[in-house]
Amino acid sequence: MTIDRHALGFGYGERAAYATDPRESRGRLYEEGSSPTRSDFQRDRDRIVHTTAFRRLKHKTQVFIAQDGDHYRTRLTHTIEVAQIARALARALKLDEDLAEGVALVHDFGHTPFGHTGEDALHEMLLPYGGFDHNAQSLRIVTKLERRYAEFDGLNLTWETLEGLVKHNGPLLTSDGQGTRGPVPQPILDYCEIHDLEIATFASLEAQVAAIADDIAYNTHDIDDGLRSGYLNFEMLEEIPFLSALMAEVRALYPHLEPSRFTHEIMRRQITRMVEDVISVAQQALSEIRPESVADIRAAGRIIATFSPEMAETDKQIKQMLFKRIYRHPDIMRIRAGAAQIVTDLFHAYMDNPKEMQSHYWVDHIAGLAVAAKARHVGDYLAGMTDTYAISAHRRLFDQTPDLR
Repeated sequence: MTIDRHALGFGYGERAAYATDPRESRGRLYEEGSSPTRSDFQRDRDRIVHTTAFRRLKHKTQVFIAQDGDHYRTRLTHTIEVAQIARALARALKLDEDLAEGVALVHDFGHTPFGHTGEDALHEMLLPYGGFDHNAQSLRIVTKLERRYAEFDGLNLTWETLEGLVKHNGPLLTSDGQGTRGPVPQPILDYCEIHDLEIATFASLEAQVAAIADDIAYNTHDIDDGLRSGYLNFEMLEEIPFLSALMAEVRALYPHLEPSRFTHEIMRRQITRMVEDVISVAQQALSEIRPESVADIRAAGRIIATFSPEMAETDKQIKQMLFKRIYRHPDIMRIRAGAAQIVTDLFHAYMDNPKEMQSHYWVDHIAGLAVAAKARHVGDYLAGMTDTYAISAHRRLFDQTPDLR
């Protein structure tokens, strides 16, 4: 018996004309047969979830080092929250939910241990060799570094998922070939030589909702974690009119609510208002552009899934508060300095003696490589580490390891 996957709706449900249709995918770098029970975007999503890189997110820092407490977000729980919001936005706009979810799930694969602190330290170490960019590293992971399949390196994801991974924050090149956010990382340029991701155009709307879902998720959960940690309090939130209004709304409905429930009621309203704002803005933009295909979305010359000017101002105010009260708090800065030292020390140790990278698959060949190639392998190895593995590796190689508490 032959399964008609289209008739049974295996990832082929109703979509808007401007949505990305898996039946019209540009395919994979290495040709594969189709699945009788899953669309190509469902297969991408499933491949992403089953990777080592996805599991490692469990022990990678979001803001607070995992050993500070079990209830703080990690890079994994952050990713799951982003995926949930991305699916909600995709459903509301009649997009391909599986593609939106896949882009959301893969978007942070390239992050180093210790969050942006680790990324900054590794970038400094790799600056003579092209630097480090977590978005480019995500692409390296899914096209080269994951070693699971017999016939190819990486995951052999569809063009659309790779496009979303690389371009979810917008084009990387202007129409005249200039980098929109500085030079385009070399790993992205190298991959585009063999599989052009058209980095001068906007991405699909599915990738755009994944990008704005990232902002919504961390704006909300960093406040939640900040309150849990004590770096934030409700009085500080009152300084932002949007949050002050939400708190007044909750107090009016539940005047004697305990702090933990009060926090949750604020956070759920924040997510809802931000999601509804993005939907409203996107619907207005779509009514103006009247796209009839995903190609029209890419050629629109603007981000469609974004905040209104009023919500964008709120977004800015929240980020400024988080930066001032948490990200640059003296306690966090002390921990960041220790984390940066761990990454820097390990980089120098592995460059001096690559054999110390005991689990790296290139360990038997790396010593003979040119310095730049060796540095990139060391960068791959370090970027793949979890916080806990990096601390353990440092303790094995050095007499003293910074206390990240």
